Order: sequence, then structure tokens, then C-alpha cells
Amino acid sequence: MTYFWFKSFHIIGMVVWFAGLFYLVRLFVYHAEAEDKPEPARSILKEQYELMEKRLYGIITTPGMVVTVVMAIALLIIEPSLLKDIWLHLKLGLVAVLIAYHFYCGRIMRQLAANKIRFTSQQFRSFNEVPTVLLLVIVLLAVFKNSLPLNTAIAVIGSFVVGMIVFFQLYALHRQKNTQQVLS
Repeated sequence: MTYFWFKSFHIIGMVVWFAGLFYLVRLFVYHAEAEDKPEPARSILKEQYELMEKRLYGIITTPGMVVTVVMAIALLIIEPSLLKDIWLHLKLGLVAVLIAYHFYCGRIMRQLAANKIRFTSQQFRSFNEVPTVLLLVIVLLAVFKNSLPLNTAIAVIGSFVVGMIVFFQLYALHRQKNTQQVLS
């Protein structure tokens, strides 16, 4: 029964963590776009986004990560035999990448607040897809475990990535067209 409690809170923590990461980078998009606004709107927006980013990162995203990791450790303590499975090693490697992404987002947040980073909103939109791909692969590993059909998984993930690239290129063209229409 304890295993299911830990697993439940592991999943809840993961959902909170990913929601926070998705929204945090979306705030980075808006923060970057605020640079194009005239004063005083630029300063007001940037100040508001910095506050929202800081609260989201510190109150939601980081605690979500901590709960996810602590519950995973608890699961491994009560079920150490899981460490024999190759899928779990792959998943843990991807989680390590996700943790690095999390802390890199914290660094970006501090750099945005100090006006020391100049990513465009489009670059942030692309950056926001990193956890999406990680989530896809991590969930596939967790569901299929050692029976993950590798060729199918690679095809699905590859198609998903290509689809995202096409979608974002089309979206960028659409935004550019709308911006030109407004300026005309």
C-alpha cells in the first residue's frame, strides 16, 4: 500500500513540476516580447513577469520537482529491484536532463531580471518544447517499461518533433503576417 501512496505523490509532483516548467517558459516568451513595448508599458510588464516567474519557480515548480524526486527515491527504497530494469536507467537519465533544464530555467529567470539575456520570444517558444519531448519519452518508458517497441517509439517521437517544428514555423509565419497587417 505504501508503494501506491509514494507512486501517487510521485505522479502528482510530476504533473505540478511539468505544469510549472511549461508556464515558466511561456512567461519568458512574454517577458522577451515586453522588450518591444514602449515605456512605461515595458517596465511595468517586465516587473510583473519577473514577479510571476519568481513565484512560479519558487512556490510551484521547484516544490513539484522536489516532491517528484523524493517520491521516486522512496519508491526505489521500497522496491530496489526496479534498479535492475534498463528502462528505469533510461528514465533516470532523462530526469537528470530535466533537472538540468529546471535549473537552467532558474538561471534564465535571473538573467532576464538583470537584462543579461537576449533570447527572442521565438527562441523561448522552441525552448519550451524540450520538456514536452522529455515528458513524451519518460511517459512511454514508464508505461511500456522493458517492452517499449523501440522502432515505433522512435517513429512516434520523431514524428512528434517534426510536427512541432512544422507547427511552430507555420505559427511564426502567421504571427509575422498578422504583425504586418497591423502595421499596414
